[in-house]
Amino acid sequence: MSTGQRKRLGILISGRGSNMAALLQAAKEPSFPAEATLVLSNRADAAGLSYAAGEGVQTAVVDHKPFGRDREAFERAMDARLRAAGVELICLAGFMRLLTPWFVKQWRDRMLNIHPSLLPAFKGLHTHERALETGVRLHGCTVHFVRAEMDDGPIIAQAAVPVLPGDDPDALAARVLKAEHRLYPLALGLVASGQAKAENEHVVFDPPETACKALVLALDAEA
Repeated sequence: MSTGQRKRLGILISGRGSNMAALLQAAKEPSFPAEATLVLSNRADAAGLSYAAGEGVQTAVVDHKPFGRDREAFERAMDARLRAAGVELICLAGFMRLLTPWFVKQWRDRMLNIHPSLLPAFKGLHTHERALETGVRLHGCTVHFVRAEMDDGPIIAQAAVPVLPGDDPDALAARVLKAEHRLYPLALGLVASGQAKAENEHVVFDPPETACKALVLALDAEA
């Protein structure tokens, strides 16, 4: 059960979890429609676990290594831990494991991911290098509902940043990461409040004008 109308949030991480930190800070606000219930990692040495514990959030580790190649068995253990904590929504925040169709189905339309590109452009890895190689003038990040295909699913919100003269992958990545930290809490808030939901593989907004909130144009170099 949620406390009041707030959705109980589980965050999956594998490392430092900078997007996790942004979500936890947003969830500190009593008016935010989601409360941080559990931070779960597949790595016991994930730096984000210490940060979450310091913020008073329950943490857990489900190590994937003992399960070998049985990805679904690992995910069933993870699923059990999430459900035991009463989690209602999941945010992936640097969780470096490919999820099976089984797990995705269990959390369909209740699991969000953030990807460092303006999807459907540049799915996969090395998005900033590829953006520079292609010569796009705008790059950015996308929050979407998770589907079984990598970096696929209904798009909830996007943030665009400029590609500046002289950019290298690190400079561009830093600019995009700042936008990610703004965008992920915004998108989670829309979903947790019921203002954004998936229908027929598209996201619909209620009221419709809420869609404007799901677009962030960070056109200055400090975005």
